[in-house]
Amino acid sequence: MLAIYRKYRPKTLGELLGQEHVVEILKNGAAQGKFAHAYLFYGPKGSGKTTAARLLAKLANCETRQNDKTFREKGEPCNKCSACSQIDTGQALDVVEIDAASNRGIDEIRNLKEGIKLSPSFLHYKIFIIDEIHMLTRDAFNALLKTLEEPPAHAILIMATTEYEKIPATISSRAQRFHFQKLSLIKILEKLNRVIKEEKIKISPEALELIASLAEGSLRDAESLLDQIASLDQDINIKDVENIAGKIGHKKTSAMAEYLIKNNLPGALNYLNEIDRGGSNLVELNKDLIHYLRRALTLKMNPQMEELYKKELIKDELTALKNHSVLINDQKIISIIKSLIRAYGEMRYSPFPIAPLEVAIIENLKS
Repeated sequence: MLAIYRKYRPKTLGELLGQEHVVEILKNGAAQGKFAHAYLFYGPKGSGKTTAARLLAKLANCETRQNDKTFREKGEPCNKCSACSQIDTGQALDVVEIDAASNRGIDEIRNLKEGIKLSPSFLHYKIFIIDEIHMLTRDAFNALLKTLEEPPAHAILIMATTEYEKIPATISSRAQRFHFQKLSLIKILEKLNRVIKEEKIKISPEALELIASLAEGSLRDAESLLDQIASLDQDINIKDVENIAGKIGHKKTSAMAEYLIKNNLPGALNYLNEIDRGGSNLVELNKDLIHYLRRALTLKMNPQMEELYKKELIKDELTALKNHSVLINDQKIISIIKSLIRAYGEMRYSPFPIAPLEVAIIENLKS
């Protein structure tokens, strides 16, 4: 049985969520029959870089697109021809995927240099996809540079990375560069809602929202977590997600933040211990608290930040955040955030993670 993230992987550029700027340029290039010899896709994990690389491989080799001028103007693969089918099923010999994390040496790049010289066996273009290219050694990058300087006409090299700053300028300057953005919470929820409908998964809206939030902009992570939780084979609620992921939902984070904002020390300590007894991950709770309070602070300092947060938060979360931003004392919250950040560093390595968090709360809330 296919994993959800593989089963629902986009088959066309139009299905690639949250990357409209990338999609538009790639579709226009395909409609005009213009393909670069090298591409560099960079951005956070789970944003669609490898998926886009495979879609580009289909676009360059789609037989329908090559033979039908009217269809070519759509800038999409047909997903029906032999080339599209082979690439979809991973059987295309002329599409080579290399994981630079485990094949990072000069020998692997030398093999690529020799392989790229050979004409395609079946397809129009020979495609090489190098994932996590920032992991290559310096010698490997130098070896790759020669190929980028004199690429054969029948080959397209697509590089993907989560750490653009580690790519030598000599490499990045010889490729078309595309920045992939983190997906908004709303976009992830849209996709998850389609998935649960297709898969007939019974899950509460609050639980699905927590899954989307936990993914932190990575659609793949959200789909993988949904897949894991769906294996419970029962009606899924927010407690199930909290138990499996080891994190707590927005409502608990918001409630804890309110105790801090209102300077309610007894309430904060009681609630913290209640959460601890429930078995939740306190390190993750602290991390969520830091993010919540800094959003409330920035929203108070700059109300225009609401437009940005609309992309990151659901309606109920944003409403609670706006209500709290009105109540906060600037200097008090800055002090609390600093203490929580310090406590976060201590909690990660402490056998008693509750202690640094309790101390941080007491220091800031005591009269």
